[in-house]
Amino acid sequence: MPTWDAKQYLRFNDHRTRPCRELVERIAIDVPKRVIDLGCGPGNSTAVLAERWPDSALTGLDSSSEMIAAARKSYPHQTWCIGDIAAWVDQNDQTYDIVFSNAALQWVDDHPQLFPKLLARVAKGGALAIQMPANFDAPAHRIMRELAASPAWRGHFPAGGIREWHVHDLATYHDLLAPVAASVDFWQTEYQHIMADATGIVEWYKGTGLRPFLDALANDQERADFTAQYLERIQQAYPVRKDGRVIFPFHRMFLIAYREPAPR
Repeated sequence: MPTWDAKQYLRFNDHRTRPCRELVERIAIDVPKRVIDLGCGPGNSTAVLAERWPDSALTGLDSSSEMIAAARKSYPHQTWCIGDIAAWVDQNDQTYDIVFSNAALQWVDDHPQLFPKLLARVAKGGALAIQMPANFDAPAHRIMRELAASPAWRGHFPAGGIREWHVHDLATYHDLLAPVAASVDFWQTEYQHIMADATGIVEWYKGTGLRPFLDALANDQERADFTAQYLERIQQAYPVRKDGRVIFPFHRMFLIAYREPAPR
């Protein structure tokens, strides 16, 4: 797993939290008793859950001790746990009225095994609610892979390549969950983020998708050089608009699977 920087991640808190809010608003559960936020990061997604369900017992789980420390500092009244999602689903037999995850499961392996197990952690009448990025082939991601594979940089990275995040298409998740769920709700949205300039796109990915590449480099100078060359290519791929700003499209997928009995 890549290292995480809570301050870097939260530089774009409004943009990152908007999909979370839209997912939470669509969950057809009125009064859940117990809710868990898997991959809660610095607690911004858990805070959205607390806004909608202030009387619920909320737990946030994340593999990053730095993220959990930031969450505890910002939201001391919630329950926070350090842990790996895949290990949690295998070792924990508790159930929750809502098992929630916002932009985290793309870092966890073996979705065909994982997703039915996550639904099994949902109490009867509850919901599994997930949001993940769906822009793996967007220019910003292609550029980081192409740059790392270039003659100037390929020797600086592991021979087997960088372990990146991954998702399947929505039809795959339908096939995984529909046979074991009372009902499923799937949709996709392409957000159009307006950035001050192309540097904003680089700073965005320094908090997420660029982390595995930067972590693999040997020192700060290499990281700075790689980032500078990445920025040059990003500037070419995302042109400046007439107002001087840059449009940054970002495609995301959403899914909600309910357990019996299904909500009305």
